[in-house]
Amino acid sequence: MAAGCGIRTTSVPVDAGPAPSRVPCAMPAEDITTQAQQGIPVQIYLVCASELVTVDRAAQVPETASDRLRIARALLDELRLEPPSTEEQAGFSTHVPGTLRVDGPRAGDPKGTLRLSEQPEDLPSEALAQIVCTFTESESLAPDESMTLGGPGDYAPRAYLCTTETKASPKAVPTADAVRLP
Repeated sequence: MAAGCGIRTTSVPVDAGPAPSRVPCAMPAEDITTQAQQGIPVQIYLVCASELVTVDRAAQVPETASDRLRIARALLDELRLEPPSTEEQAGFSTHVPGTLRVDGPRAGDPKGTLRLSEQPEDLPSEALAQIVCTFTESESLAPDESMTLGGPGDYAPRAYLCTTETKASPKAVPTADAVRLP
């Protein structure tokens, strides 16, 4: 007897992607409490089940909101870290390269611009979505809910948005457009 699943066989190999995951994308409450005791509580976005999901972390972020660059660096440090085993077991991952750095604006950049050590467009789309959503959720970094990012090149920085669509499908990061430089 042959059992079937209703799918016809084919002689052409088909890659239908990974099997559906039943990973919960949630951290146990005791892990969140333990982490929060080791620094200032922050939320960052990690990838889980092909979506962006917030994770509570404890970062060494300055308590004053006036030093944007130190806040951006602390958040980026958290995004670059490989998730600890509890987050990994819950299905979380990061796509942000471990070598990525952030600096302040250059002369002539619009107010609030941050410059990454790689062109934002050259990053994996999930990594850019993680950075944009994490930075825009910080009122100190993005009071108007958009994030202006540039890279090391002479290209104009772009304003990025973290939308519901971005969180649901981080492979498509929306940009508000290139920011006009004076």
